[in-house]
Amino acid sequence: MRKVRIPLVTVISLAFFMVMSQGLCFGEVSISASKVKAGDVITFEGSIAPGQDLYIAVAQQKMFKSTDTDGKFEKKKLPKKGKKAGFSPDTAIPPLYYMLTSNRDAFGATGKMKFGGPSFIFKKGNGLYSTTMFHLKKDFNEVGAKDMMGPIKTAEQWNMFRWAHENKYGINTIVKEGNKKGKVVIFSRSVIGDASSGSYWEKGTSIKLDKDTGKFTASFATYRHTAPNTTFDVYVNGEKVGSYLVEKNGFWLKKGYRYMNPLWIIIGAIAVGTYFSMIGAAGGMLMGAFQALVVQTAGPVGINAANVLRPSNIALTLFSPLGYFYRFAVVEKRVAWPVGLSFGAGIFIGSVWLGGYVTQYLSMKAYKEWLGVLVVIMGIKTLMEMTPAAMNKRKNIKAMTQKFNAAVKKAKETGGAVEMGSIEPVKSGITDYRFKFWGEEFRINPLLFAFLGIIVGIASRAFGIGGGFLLVPMMTTIAALPMYVAVPISLIGTCFSSIGSFIGYVLNGYLPDLMLAVAIIIGGFAGGMLGSRCQKFFSEKALKIILACTLFFLFFRFLKIEYWI
Repeated sequence: MRKVRIPLVTVISLAFFMVMSQGLCFGEVSISASKVKAGDVITFEGSIAPGQDLYIAVAQQKMFKSTDTDGKFEKKKLPKKGKKAGFSPDTAIPPLYYMLTSNRDAFGATGKMKFGGPSFIFKKGNGLYSTTMFHLKKDFNEVGAKDMMGPIKTAEQWNMFRWAHENKYGINTIVKEGNKKGKVVIFSRSVIGDASSGSYWEKGTSIKLDKDTGKFTASFATYRHTAPNTTFDVYVNGEKVGSYLVEKNGFWLKKGYRYMNPLWIIIGAIAVGTYFSMIGAAGGMLMGAFQALVVQTAGPVGINAANVLRPSNIALTLFSPLGYFYRFAVVEKRVAWPVGLSFGAGIFIGSVWLGGYVTQYLSMKAYKEWLGVLVVIMGIKTLMEMTPAAMNKRKNIKAMTQKFNAAVKKAKETGGAVEMGSIEPVKSGITDYRFKFWGEEFRINPLLFAFLGIIVGIASRAFGIGGGFLLVPMMTTIAALPMYVAVPISLIGTCFSSIGSFIGYVLNGYLPDLMLAVAIIIGGFAGGMLGSRCQKFFSEKALKIILACTLFFLFFRFLKIEYWI
């Protein structure tokens, strides 16, 4: 067979045209620093083939696949979600990935996004509020620059990438960075153009490309909560050009996966603990809101944020009562023990045993929303209790309130302190417990509240809270107890629910962030001591108004009516 010789000039010309057609880099690309702190700006400069669009892929070097997780529930949930989204358990992507480009349309398009409001009213894609987001293309074959994405090369990787950046569970479990509208995460930053577009997810980004010469300069801010010592690889138009390291920038919460000064957490816990000890309710829920909105507790890659936030939350409802328990139980003798212990027994059963089953099979979305309906009914009922007609029906509370108000007036005139009064048992029984408080007799069924405690325990386990937001309204509406008696009983109940829930989390392998929990314990204990002393300065009516306002706050949160937007 005769050999065919190809001239060297032809080989060189073919190579040149292949480079031109793929848009690979010409000349050297520089990265502004080999090491930057989390949140700092990183800049890339260099040149590509004239006439080409710019594609800079910045990808976390350590990849993640569903089988990498250590979470018990994530091991079950991620493969199911992956199958539905079109990727296998062994499909791996960089958790943090950014495509800086002059041609965003190659990967998707900006479109409308509706969000907020209860799902039983609004179907997916609808809601109370409207914004825009960058929607990635559903079909990998439609992506116009498949060869420019660095480590993302297959359809399965694209499916996982798209799901992890646009699905709430994916963001909270894998990506850990989200674009927010107000305080609501809409999607995760991925494809980024120049800030001149006006899109909120491109704020602080600069992409300058001279197509005639191919010279470019691009810069963007690294994610403020990038884990310490995370290495990123940089690809320019498909070719790897270097890497850089993101260093620590502040106090790092290892499991919380955030930079946060513990002092701010302590201050927040003091405020929540004070509030919690005054009304005996919503401490865990408010601490959860503080973690979600201020601390932004996220959890390590592969662990859903809720499975770190909830056990960390328990630190407040478990230890905060210690700050005021001695005062309520020993000094003021204001604890109705039979009621508190029966409540506690039911709550313990609900949180340790039944709560583990129910929360696995019940949709959290539906659960929160219907609980929100229950909460607002309790809020309305609490306000109705303050009407003259309702007060006349409950003459014992009205008489007690008048005596307390008279004592407050006398204390102000004499400059002395208000004595809260003590619980005086009259009759003890499983179904009939009676006691006197401020000279007025009250009656309650401990067995009934043991069954109600089971319901509260299930809710406590699901949310990682103490359950006081259900306990106190139950006691003031069903048992017609005054707030001064309901609050100490609630604190016993939250202790039991917290212990039960914490045991449940530990048995499933979920532990709190140690430093986050310690800061919450310190702040919660201090807040508890402060709140137990502050309660006497508020009337029964004022405490019920505060409770009602808290219940309405929770209603808006549960039904995703985000009033801060």
